[in-house]
Amino acid sequence: MVLLLPIYNWFLVIGLNENNMPLTLADTEALDLVDPLKNAKSEFSIPENTIYLNSNSLGVMPKAVPERIQDFTTREWSNDLIGSWNHNKWFEAPYRIGDKIARIIGASDSEVVATDCASINLYKLVVAALNARPGRTRIVTEAGNFPTDLYMLQSVAESFAGDVEIVAVQDRNKIIEEIDERTALVVLTDVHYKTSHLLDRKAITERTHQHGALILWDLCHSAGALPVDLNELEADLAVGCTYKYLSGGPGAPGFIFVAKHLQNQLTQPLQGWWGHAEPFKFVDDYAPTEGIGRFLCSTQSVLALTAMEVGIDVFLKYEMKDIRRKSQKLGQLFIELIEERCAGFQFTIASPRDPEQRGSHVALAHDNAYAIMQALIKHKVIGDFRAPDTIRFGFSPLYMSYADIWNAVTILEEVMQTAQWDRKEFQIVNSVT
Repeated sequence: MVLLLPIYNWFLVIGLNENNMPLTLADTEALDLVDPLKNAKSEFSIPENTIYLNSNSLGVMPKAVPERIQDFTTREWSNDLIGSWNHNKWFEAPYRIGDKIARIIGASDSEVVATDCASINLYKLVVAALNARPGRTRIVTEAGNFPTDLYMLQSVAESFAGDVEIVAVQDRNKIIEEIDERTALVVLTDVHYKTSHLLDRKAITERTHQHGALILWDLCHSAGALPVDLNELEADLAVGCTYKYLSGGPGAPGFIFVAKHLQNQLTQPLQGWWGHAEPFKFVDDYAPTEGIGRFLCSTQSVLALTAMEVGIDVFLKYEMKDIRRKSQKLGQLFIELIEERCAGFQFTIASPRDPEQRGSHVALAHDNAYAIMQALIKHKVIGDFRAPDTIRFGFSPLYMSYADIWNAVTILEEVMQTAQWDRKEFQIVNSVT
């Protein structure tokens, strides 16, 4: 009978609660006992009594980071000094880490390089793609996408002096209809940063290629959260960040993916010395190196890369299928508990209910969303707010338990029942929300 309990409870979690039995803390603890990822949490540093539901914004620190950074500062930088570019492989770090990221996003060796940030990398690839499709004038994207993507596209269009049109589609279901023979590039984020809605990568990529355009996927909310197979997808280009589900650290470097067959066809606009074919000859004229290295620009932040690599190494110990399966079930458990225990508090579930259509976070909409989140944070339940009315709860399966979800909803229910969110202290809007 003990062995059957977790299986029975599993049906409750995935929405097959035919008897309408309320979930209990004991139910979630039973799920944690059979979780194949239950030991991964020990690799991360999480403050005591804190339920961290904000991996969609910043992943928690792996415990191995301080020791690795100490070694970097006391041995590599302090003792080996500039010799570390060779002795400690600093120069190779963007390529080495890029190959590790490639394993996470379904790319091959030498198709990914770790460098700069997602915004700068996006600019590089957008300009390179436009120049590779002369005569085409349209970039298709999504209105309401993460703002920096739209800002970068607007900047690129301005630099092309009116020769480029940004088509920002309002309805996600109609994006595919806007891709035609005038399109040079399609730029999309596969998991919507607010709603967590997952686009059909396959259908959109196929449509893009049917019309001879290039596709660029922004993987900031999917890398490390759900399976991505860029090679199987036959994707052309991608960018992403590592400070969310990959726990690379605040402001950690991003990454660029360029399919091998395109690498030497594209010329990126930020032609710095690290992308030169022979950077240490110090010649005046630029000549791009072969392959993925041409998408580098300037000297890398080795300290940031060092911390970032620790998080990626931890992640690579675990199977993506297990991560995705648990992510979906954490999300389903959260939604079911919200509907069961917070039904009378005017929350709207702003994310898809179908776990196959959802990334690794769930969004709730509420007129008092900001104050509610501030009250939750006071209770050490950490999520975040996105204007004007959305609170997000991100689920990182490596360091979240099912009991965490039950406890978080319990605290949310208390905050709403007692109207704690209505206190003046929770109405003050901070600089970072």
